[in-house]
Formats: sequence, C-alpha cells, structure tokens
Amino acid sequence: MSPAEARLKEVPSNMTEAEWQQRVNLAACYRLVSLYGWDDLVDTHISARVPGPEHHFLINPYGLMFDEITASSLVKVDLHGNQLSESEYSINPAGFTIHSAIHEVREDAICVLHLHTLDGTAVSSSAEGLLPLNQTAQLVTHDLAYHDYEGIALDHDERPRLQKDLGDHNHMLLRNHGTLTVGRSVASAFERMYHLERACSMQVRTRALGTPVYPVEEIAIEKNTELLANRDRAELRATNLVWPPLLRKLDRELPGYRS
Repeated sequence: MSPAEARLKEVPSNMTEAEWQQRVNLAACYRLVSLYGWDDLVDTHISARVPGPEHHFLINPYGLMFDEITASSLVKVDLHGNQLSESEYSINPAGFTIHSAIHEVREDAICVLHLHTLDGTAVSSSAEGLLPLNQTAQLVTHDLAYHDYEGIALDHDERPRLQKDLGDHNHMLLRNHGTLTVGRSVASAFERMYHLERACSMQVRTRALGTPVYPVEEIAIEKNTELLANRDRAELRATNLVWPPLLRKLDRELPGYRS
C-alpha cells in the first residue's frame, strides 16, 4: 500500500481530506496548549473553520481535558453554535460566543485561540497592558487590540463590540480575562499565541524585579513594526518552519491526537 493510500484509509468516510487535516491540526493545537501548561481544566477554547463554502467550525467537546482531545472527538458546529456532528459532549456556549463573533466578520480568521493563563491574565488586568519592553513584546504590540470585560461571555449582544475592538488585529488582550489570537491557519494562531504569552511572562518578570526598565529606542520599535507588517511572510514561517517541528515534538511527547 502506498503512503497516499494509507493516508486515505485514515480519513473517516463521512468527511473530506481537507476537514480531516484541519481536525488533526486543531487537535494538535489543543495538545500543544496542554504541553506548554496554558490550559485551564476543561475551559478556554480553540476553534478552526472547516475548509469549504459552508461556515462550519470545529471546537472542543466540553468535558475533555486538552491533552485528551483527538481529531475525531472535535465537534463540528455552524456559525450559531448548532452541533452538526454526533458527540456525547456538548460545547461551551460562552466559548463559542467569542469565537463566533470573530469568525462571523473575519474571513481570514481561520483559527481563533483563547486562553486564561496566569501571566496573560495578569497583564490583561493591569492598566498599562502589554508594553514593547523587549523584542518578543514587539512581535505582538504592533498588532495588539484590547476588549473590556463584560462578564462571562454568554450575551450575544457583546459580539459587535468585540468585533469592533479586534478590527483587523491578530492579537488581543481581553481585559481582566485572558489572551486571544487569530490566524489564517492553526499554525499561525498558535505561533502568535506563543509570542503573546511569552511577552506577558517577560513583562511580569521584568516588573517583579522592581527596578527601572531599560528604555527601548523608538526608532528600533518602528523598525520592527515595519519588518513585521508582512503577514504573508508570517504565515509562511508559521506553517512551513514552525508547525512541522511542533508536530514532531507532539509525536514524541504527547501522541494520539491524530486518531
């Protein structure tokens, strides 16, 4: 049997190859979030659009830990959160309120990743927000939006405000709540979150020193902003350079997501 024939036998008969590959990538993203210690029991969410003309999305079954999620266990929903695939689990309605708001207005937001990490939530709860204190932060701050906290996201009336606040940005601090990134692929949403989370942790540690911050020249910040403005280059880096070794890391340390 050729590798191509073996691959096709892995794809369930009720879905396309493209959907199955998106499921594998999204399940991998959930496992990576767990591996990096960013998960929050069964809460927080990552969604990804199913390739095709329908506005269908994949999201986690509510009740599984992130390190348990597999390609086949992900739940398919429409833009209103109606479940389109059979599952013994439902989805978290608060989670899909945030995700559906972004998917509704951003065709390029193929993947939306939302977390409640310690350092990300700490920075989102500070009045100063995330500052361009270092190179890692400057990978994010030129493309960072903010959205004020309105309580647990069960109210669909919040969606227009979230959409307006995000605009065309790809990173967001949800005030008093957590972090959020979007990407044209699961890979780019994950890499953006990696930089956002590291930048928040670096700021928390810098502030904990209690000493004056060494200033960054404005010309250096502007130089990095110009360099990072090319989103096509960022997408290629994430999908071709960063994502394949991350999958190899998962295959070594937390396999099983492809089932």
